[in-house]
Amino acid sequence: MPYDRNLPYNDLPLLPPSKAVEEDIAILKKLVTASRALASVNASVLRLPNPTMLVNTIALQEAKSSTAIENIFTTEDELYKAVSDLIQEERADSATKEVLRYREALWEGYTTMKGKSSINQDVILGVFREVKDTSAGFRSPATQTIIKRGNSEFRSGETIYTPPRGEQLLQDFVGNWIEYLSDDEGFPTDPLLKMCISHYQFEAIHPFADGNGRTGRILNQLYLVNRNLLDLPVLYLSKYIIVHKEDYYYHLGAVTQRGDWKSWILYMLEAVEKTSILTEDLIRQIIVQMEATLAHGKAKIKWYSKEVNELIFSQPYLKSKTLGELMGVSSRTTLTKYFSELIEAKILFPKKDGKEVYYVNEELVRILGD
Repeated sequence: MPYDRNLPYNDLPLLPPSKAVEEDIAILKKLVTASRALASVNASVLRLPNPTMLVNTIALQEAKSSTAIENIFTTEDELYKAVSDLIQEERADSATKEVLRYREALWEGYTTMKGKSSINQDVILGVFREVKDTSAGFRSPATQTIIKRGNSEFRSGETIYTPPRGEQLLQDFVGNWIEYLSDDEGFPTDPLLKMCISHYQFEAIHPFADGNGRTGRILNQLYLVNRNLLDLPVLYLSKYIIVHKEDYYYHLGAVTQRGDWKSWILYMLEAVEKTSILTEDLIRQIIVQMEATLAHGKAKIKWYSKEVNELIFSQPYLKSKTLGELMGVSSRTTLTKYFSELIEAKILFPKKDGKEVYYVNEELVRILGD
């Protein structure tokens, strides 16, 4: 039967797709260059003196872009202020909280995956629940989930896709998805290729009432970490998808409507390759600026150190108490003196927001905004 977007896609084919897909010459050539770029960016991360500190900064940008794909927007200013202060984070607007939850879900999933041999249902549910701040599970068969065009799009309100419906059916599809990713003997496909294929399948299954896109993009990173293609979740794919958003949804639809796996996989491998190159450059820029700031700080300020420098580059906005905690200083007078010296040396710049004062690393803001 021809595909009907107005009916639940209960005939969604199970994984894997036909053998011809992974044997396609164009796909194999692209797989080589994408894998090489991914390995290179992973090596760059491992050369960092404190990889987690920098990855945390990159994860924030990934979170912002991934939520923007779902038309949830926040400004960098609001986001950076919230990250710099837990109290401010609690007061953040709903869009900013969504972004911060994405970042927390990424790190929570990464921590959880360390003790597991592969992604399982608990990992999937854990990531989703963190993203959506909910205790819900897979969507009920009573949930009439239909994907429609947005109000700002051509033919707004038109049905684009209706995902499978039925409790057992969803369980079967998710079970097949997990088996495909975890069984390397039964499905001996290159893991990067598996990631591309499984991402389509996850979005087509659409197991949750909401949050599927963000959950799926986090699971991409966790799978690559699980298969040792990445040591840390640094593949910043969401920015590429935003820039090529129409292509992303077009190629997803092409698999559903025509079984066009080739175009989808080539799109995803291109995303991996280009993103890896950009991420490696981003890391390089941060390292170069960190080294320059450290040398400048030591020349201008007696107490400036590698640890202080790393703190300043751990997030774009800094509160005075954060520096105080690092240095074991609680005296407001002493902290005021320290920040005066940082401002005079043009390492940080003050930014007032009502009664609050934030100290901005403008160089880091510039690099992240490029």
